[in-house]
Amino acid sequence: MPLTAAHKSVIRLADGRELIYFDSKEGQDRGAYPDTRPLDPRPAPGESRFDPLLGEWVTVAGHRQVRPYHPGPDVCPLCPSTATRHSEIPAPDYEVAVFENRFPSLSGPPEPEELIGPLPRRLRRGGGRCEVIAFTSDHDATFASLGEDRVGLILAAWTDRTASLFALPGVEQVYVFENAGAEIGVTLSHPHGQIYAFPYLAPKMARVVERLAAHLEHTSRNLYDDVLAAELAGGRIVLENAEWVAFVPFAARWPYEAHLYPRRRVPDFTALDDAQRAAFPGAYLDLLRRFQRLFGADAPPVPYIAAWYQAPAGPPRDVALHTEVFTVRRAPGRLKYLAGTESGMGAFMNDIAPEQAAARLRAVGELTAGSRTAPRPARSAPPGLPD
Repeated sequence: MPLTAAHKSVIRLADGRELIYFDSKEGQDRGAYPDTRPLDPRPAPGESRFDPLLGEWVTVAGHRQVRPYHPGPDVCPLCPSTATRHSEIPAPDYEVAVFENRFPSLSGPPEPEELIGPLPRRLRRGGGRCEVIAFTSDHDATFASLGEDRVGLILAAWTDRTASLFALPGVEQVYVFENAGAEIGVTLSHPHGQIYAFPYLAPKMARVVERLAAHLEHTSRNLYDDVLAAELAGGRIVLENAEWVAFVPFAARWPYEAHLYPRRRVPDFTALDDAQRAAFPGAYLDLLRRFQRLFGADAPPVPYIAAWYQAPAGPPRDVALHTEVFTVRRAPGRLKYLAGTESGMGAFMNDIAPEQAAARLRAVGELTAGSRTAPRPARSAPPGLPD
């Protein structure tokens, strides 16, 4: 497919929040539709409190308790506005729209005094930003039902927002993700994702950065490169094309979990080249559609999370851009709950062997040109990796 070019239109909502339309063609006058709603003032920035025992930040944002909870399609805040119903998106139609969350966990410029108070009661106020990205104006669509051109436009929007958010003062990490399905905890069923600009490293990212540094010091190699090389030599590949590879990780935490990597390591969306961008929509849609087919054609849409890792703002920026897609459904009508070991201790117990999960994800794939669905035979590790 051709590389999608995005055309931006920026307006301000009634309470001052930014709304950005992304269109695949020029000439769309989105600014002709102002937001005329009588909105309350924006909430004050929340605060983040430091857990001294775990070394992690926890954000407190009490105003989020009043955010919309499972509104019907006739009052959905992500559907286009009409003459009688005004939503978060004033235009009567759109392709992709991104706006500042009305009920953000993170918002506002960081306070001049970044850290307030001594341990064990240390906090920080303000900083960061939370955005919502609506993938389509069609309320009943899913990401997996979109076409490749639309996914190319979404990729362009992710790229634009990554660059813009990293340019904000105090932003350390830009996190793109999608929550899909009520079982995940989604409160809006309209197909959408979110983008968080963290003023600190999220706990998992901080751990990844630590592990990367230790591996580099010990081996002089990038750990992501070694992981991808080992997976390409193993038997858990789910699909691949000329630029992207999806596999079930060796130590998968979730019953069905797959990671999608570009073959050439890049730190974030802005560093993808034209070939990687062109090959992405087909690979990503193939992966999501396999998850949708895991439990049968008549099963309800599979609940999942797609979590994008991008390198933090500071050097050495050796975190590899990739996504981790997983579902909490472990069998028809059965969910994986994070109970005592997972929630209490962070120790995951997986009921399905990763090799079995990979085999199932391969089996439900469609044979399409450029995508590999058959399992690779195991072979010896490439030079520099232990057998």
